[in-house]
Formats: sequence, structure tokens, C-alpha cells
Amino acid sequence: MALLQISEPGMSPDPHGRRIGLGIDLGTSNSLVAVVRSGEPGVLADRSGNRLLRSVVRYRADAPPEVGREAERQIADDPRNVIASVKRLMGRGFADARAQHLPYELVAVAGQSDVAAIRTVAGNRTAVEVSAEILRVLKARAIEALMLDDDELAGAVITVPAYFDDAQRQATKDAARLAGLPVLRLVNEPTAAALAYGLDQRSEGRFAVFDLGGGTFDLSVLRLTRGVFEVVATAGDVLLGGDDFDNLLARACCAALDLGDPQQLASAQPGDWRRLLNAARAAREALSAAESTELRCRCGGTDRVWPLDRAGFSAIVKPLVERVLAVTRSALGDANLAPADVDGVVLVGGATRMPLIREAVTALFGRPPFVDHDPDEVVALGAALQAHQLAGNASADEGWVLLDVTPLSLGLETMGGLVERVIPRNSPIPLTRAQEFTTYRDGQSAMAIHVVQGERDLVADCRSLARFELRGIPPMAAGAARIRVTFQVDADGLLSVSAREASSGVEASVMVKPSYGLGDDEIARMLQESFGAARDDVARRALREQQVDARRLVEATRAALGRDADLLDVAAIEAINTRIADLEAIDRQADQCLADGDVAAAAPLRDRLADGVRELTRLTDPFAAARMDRAVQQALSGRSVADLDRE
Repeated sequence: MALLQISEPGMSPDPHGRRIGLGIDLGTSNSLVAVVRSGEPGVLADRSGNRLLRSVVRYRADAPPEVGREAERQIADDPRNVIASVKRLMGRGFADARAQHLPYELVAVAGQSDVAAIRTVAGNRTAVEVSAEILRVLKARAIEALMLDDDELAGAVITVPAYFDDAQRQATKDAARLAGLPVLRLVNEPTAAALAYGLDQRSEGRFAVFDLGGGTFDLSVLRLTRGVFEVVATAGDVLLGGDDFDNLLARACCAALDLGDPQQLASAQPGDWRRLLNAARAAREALSAAESTELRCRCGGTDRVWPLDRAGFSAIVKPLVERVLAVTRSALGDANLAPADVDGVVLVGGATRMPLIREAVTALFGRPPFVDHDPDEVVALGAALQAHQLAGNASADEGWVLLDVTPLSLGLETMGGLVERVIPRNSPIPLTRAQEFTTYRDGQSAMAIHVVQGERDLVADCRSLARFELRGIPPMAAGAARIRVTFQVDADGLLSVSAREASSGVEASVMVKPSYGLGDDEIARMLQESFGAARDDVARRALREQQVDARRLVEATRAALGRDADLLDVAAIEAINTRIADLEAIDRQADQCLADGDVAAAAPLRDRLADGVRELTRLTDPFAAARMDRAVQQALSGRSVADLDRE
């Protein structure tokens, strides 16, 4: 098992100066930058003393972008050009972005139909470009506060939700590159929070990190053993956070005050919708300290007031709380733990300030969560500790090792559209795994390699990540070639795949860099479907495997008839061809069964295929024996016993 390196080449301390590593929490609602000074991590403030940078960017036609609170103040008056919660668009395709009903004009990037951009007065801007503006401000804040020269900045550790997929992680690295910020590592937010809490000081224990931020939710289960942080399991929802609570509350307000359809309001009056969302967030935050409040906003030119108390708020957002708890139970189940088996719960993210969330966590785990650190800052503090190490500044006794995991399984498509898992979900990373495959047909000189992600048995039910071809395979009999396919997941969770044919040494590889991320709720859906459809998947996979066996036998039999049909009489040939036709008819029925999702018919069709394979094998056994006799006779023709003895 590969471990996360505590230092990397080129990251050793500069003998002539300092090497500073920054910890950055690039959040949905707020972003922060932290650094270790005098052995202690701390969040850096701007000139006004603000440590939180609002993750909001305003584009202007004739001036540089505004970032932070200045931009946020214009969100209702200039809703098309003020971009908030852009993290929700990171690594996402155009269709996924449109499905979120955001108050922006979305366009597809020229030449990249799967990439979404936001139309602004300064031009079209992708989520990567908007995030880069936020990172530039954080970088400038650090350089000013620490009085750094360019060569003193080693780089940054940037945190991401544990459930970010490959595209979302790559988009985060791209944003940092645009901002001129070297990335030392991407670290999952729950793991960074565990570092900040100093859980490494405990000799051992199992902890749940409950991370509910502005746009995402993750629950990670960590096992800590004398400085080794091992993520045992993780589950999450990349579209579940404080924004969703605000959105649900704003929709309820629309109904209570008869403001019309929320989606139409957001489209026709984006400024009013922005004001309503801001008022909903203010009311939600107020209810964290008070039993009741008033939601105040101006819509349609009229001031509106809606009284709200904690009980009413809890009733409105109950479906979201249930989603949070379902994800939590899923992660615990993956770790084979009951809530009572957990030694402690760490709260991360500003949305965990909601009393109903803290009450739900306490009720589920039977103990109050840790609340020692500011939930908005704890992730950045942990990232700073990791950056301090990777910059080469930590002493030997300050070291720890991080073992993170892959959130979803990775594998390849095999014959019949089946998935062969190479890396199961929740496998520790970084890691390298290899598996051998072979050819399907005689003389096959190329192999198409299709990399997929997901928990289902059929490729059609999983996410396609990449395709490439291995060419130049020496012509051999089917099944003779040995092709070793290697999957490598680095410490940032990014995947590369390579393939090599053993006898010739020909190779091919691909860095998996999809242009968009998983669809809305797709990760959670994939997992839920894999659990709910497990029995059906077994039946469908068994049918596919039997189809592959039948097709292989039919192909081999036809090839043999093409070469040696003269060994059979007409009646035998007709009997074999009839059985082949029967098998192909059943095979077509199986295809239709799988296309229709008729799982009930899968087992009977599989049995009929198996019977057909046995019958065709019985019919062709004498033919196979006759062909073997002919091959032996041809091999011995014209050779003496003495020749054979010498050999």
C-alpha cells in the first residue's frame, strides 16, 4: 500500500531562505488562506481584518473583477455579472450546469460542447476562471501578510470535498494554475479538518468528520493510529449544502407570500430572487442564535416580511436533514461501524452551526460533536499543517501520514458490456493496481480500452471516463495475448491508465482528464442504485456472461466449418447450423431483455443459452475430434519413426 509522501522532490527547505506552504480552503460560500507560523497554524486576514473571503466575483466591462464582499454587495443589482457558489459548477458539463437553474446566462464553450461558461459583460467565464480570481486574491493576501518574495512561496495545499470526482479535482488544479499558484497537493476537506483538530495526538481511535459546507456534504470515517490517518470510508453529496437549505427556505417563502413560481422568479427577476436567497440565508443564520426571526426582503418593489421560528424552519428543511443522515449512515455502513462505535465526531463547515444539524448528529451518534474550532476555519488550518510539511518545514517528530480513499470504483469494459473492477471504492490512495486481460478473436492486433467509474455491473449503468487503443499486438490465437492494464491514482485522486502487451512490449496510456464532472446527484445515485439493484445486476451480469460464451462458441464453430466442412456430411452440417441459428435467436432475445430491463426473463434466457451451448458442443465434439485427427496426420505426413525419436 502506497503512503502519502511527507515531502516531495524540490520541496526541501531553502538553505538561503524560507519556503512557505499555504493552506487554502476554496469554499462554496467562503474561502480562506492559512499558514503555519511559530509552529501554529493561523488564518490570514485582509487589511480590514476579515479572515473569510466571500467566494463571490463580479465582472465589469471596463475594470478588473471585484472579489469578496465588494462583489457580494452588488449581487441583487447586477445578478448576471456577480458569480456566487461557483464551486458547484467546477468540473461540470453544460447540461449539468443548466439543470441547477442558476441566475446566469450559461453558454457552451466554443469547441467544447461539454464545458459550461457564464456570459458576463467582460466575456464568457468558466468556473475554472472564476475560481482562479478567488485564488489570486488569497495568494496576494498571503504574499502581503507574510512579505514573501516569489521564490519563497513553495505552493499551496488546496482542499476539495471528499466526493469530488476526477474532473472536479482537475478543474481545481487548473484554477490554481491560472492563478499562478503551484499546487503541492489536493487534500480532502474532512482529512484536513482532522489534522486541524490534532487528532493525530491520540494513540488510536475511529472518528467521523461531518462536513456540511455551503454547497457540499461529506461524511468521512477515519482510523487514527499513532500519527497515521487512514480514511476507512467516505460518502457524500456534491449538491447538498447551506445553499440548498437557503433555496428550500426561499421557495417556502414564495409560497407563503404568494410570490409566484420560484423558477420563473429566478429567470424573470433574478435581482429579486437574489435578494430573497440572501434574506433566506440571513434568517437561517439568525435562527442559529435565536428561537425566532423575520425573513425580510424586497420583491416586486414591495418590502415583504415573513415570520419564522426554529420549528417552522425544521419542518421546511426536514428532507435535506434526512438526506444528510442517509449519507452518514451509508459511510458508517461502508466502514462496518455502528454510530456507537465512533469515538468522536468533528463538525466542519458553516452550515453545521444550525442547531437542528447539531441535534441530529448528537441523536445519531449518542454524543455531542467536537466544536472546539471555528467550523469555517478548521479546513484551512489543517491544509496549512499539510502544506507546512510538504514545503519541508516540519521536524521529524511532527510527521504524520495520510491515507485517503477513492470515492467510487474504477474499472474496464470487457466483452458483452460488462465491468471488470480494477480498483474498488474506498481503496486507499495513492495506489497502483494492475490486471491482465487477453484478446477475444484469433489474430486480434488491437484492443479498445474503455475506463469506467461506478458500482454497477454493466457499462451502460456506469460513468465513462476515457477511451484509448492499444495497437500493434502480435497476431495470436484468441486468449493467447497477455495485456497488462495498470491503473494509477495519485495522492490528489487523479487517475492515469496504461496498457502493455507482454511479448512485444507495445504500450499505450491515457491521463484521465474528462472535460466535465458527474451529473447532479449522480455519485449518490450511482451508489444508491448499486445497493438497490444488486440482485438484478447479478442476474443481468450472468446473462451477459452466458451470451459471451455462446458467441465465442458460435464464432469458433463457424471458423472451423469454413476450414474443414468436408469432414462432415450434409446432415451433420445442417444440424450444426440449425443449433447455431437457435443460439443466435436466443442471444437476440437476451439483448432485447437487457435493453427492456426485463430482469425476470434474464435467468430463463441464461439457462436456455447454457442448454444451447451444451447441445452445440455435443454436436461438434465428433467434428472437433476429426479435425484433431486431420491435424495430427498432416503433422506426421512424410516423417519416419526415427525422425520423431530424434525430436
